[in-house]
Amino acid sequence: MVEKIATESAQIAWNNGSRVIVLPTIPFGVNTGQLDIQLDINLNPSTQFAILNDVTDVLNRHEIYKFLILNGHGGNDFKQMIRELGPGHPKMFICCCNWYQSFANSEFFENSGGHADEMETSVMQFLAPELVLPLNEAGNGVGKKFRIKALNENWAWAERKWSKVTTDTGIGNPSKAKRVKGEKCIEEVIKKIGNFMIELAGADIDNMYE
Repeated sequence: MVEKIATESAQIAWNNGSRVIVLPTIPFGVNTGQLDIQLDINLNPSTQFAILNDVTDVLNRHEIYKFLILNGHGGNDFKQMIRELGPGHPKMFICCCNWYQSFANSEFFENSGGHADEMETSVMQFLAPELVLPLNEAGNGVGKKFRIKALNENWAWAERKWSKVTTDTGIGNPSKAKRVKGEKCIEEVIKKIGNFMIELAGADIDNMYE
């Protein structure tokens, strides 16, 4: 998903005169809540930071001072890493974007979720249908909630242990997923992020506020 969004968004930016570079996708993320699930590869946040620090150092030395981190995994959180990267690379403007937060889910889909839900399944039906099993083989996406009320609300947080919360790590019912929904959603996302890249490429990082 991220690779497709990055390349297609960059193509929009490039066609509008913005000179952007798409770096290779890192295929692993923070999955510390799923360590007991076979072949669910985890990168610790400290590992992610080390990778980003090295990449940022290279960009900085080559006088590429704008760095957008395009994220597609809810387990990743780059904000604090960017805060730490900044002081060591004062010429750099570093920002991040969670593509799945760039639209209102209800604009395209009937049900919400988080893992292999209607949105993600629809998008994969569009981008890589060969990787999607028939919907009649999918789970119902029911997930257990914490027994502590505050942890089910937005003001308190704890990591979920996915094998205890779900039967198959799916959260959100994918039964109404359709390829056309995924196509419409991704087209909107690519257009929005492409325009973001255009603005970022044209921005004066010494004069970012109005």
